[in-house]
Amino acid sequence: MNYIIIAMMITLSMLILATSTSKFKNFHKEKNSPFECGFDPFSLTRIPFSLRFFMISILFLMFDIEIVIMLPMPLSSNSTSYMMLTMSTILFLILTGLLYEWKLGMVQWFT
Repeated sequence: MNYIIIAMMITLSMLILATSTSKFKNFHKEKNSPFECGFDPFSLTRIPFSLRFFMISILFLMFDIEIVIMLPMPLSSNSTSYMMLTMSTILFLILTGLLYEWKLGMVQWFT
C-alpha cells in the first residue's frame, strides 16, 4: 500500500514539474510555426478525396482481415467439419458482399 502512495506522489510531482516548466509565456503563432518557404501553413488543410477510393480501401481492409482470420484455420491440427463449415460460411458472406458492391458500382474506379 505504501508503494502505491509513493508511486502516485512521484507521478504527481513529475506531472506538476513538467506542466509548470513547459508553459509558454509569450505564445506567438508565427514564431512557433515551422518555416516553409512559399507555403502558408495556417491555411485549411482539408482537401477532398474520392469516395470510391475510400470504399475500395474499406473493401481491402475487410479482405485483409478475412485472410488473417482464415489463414490459420486449415493449418490447425484439429480441423473439423464445423470449422470448415464456418470458414466456408464466412467466405460466402464476404464474397456475396463483394458481388453486391460490384453490382452497385462501388468497386469501379472510373465512372
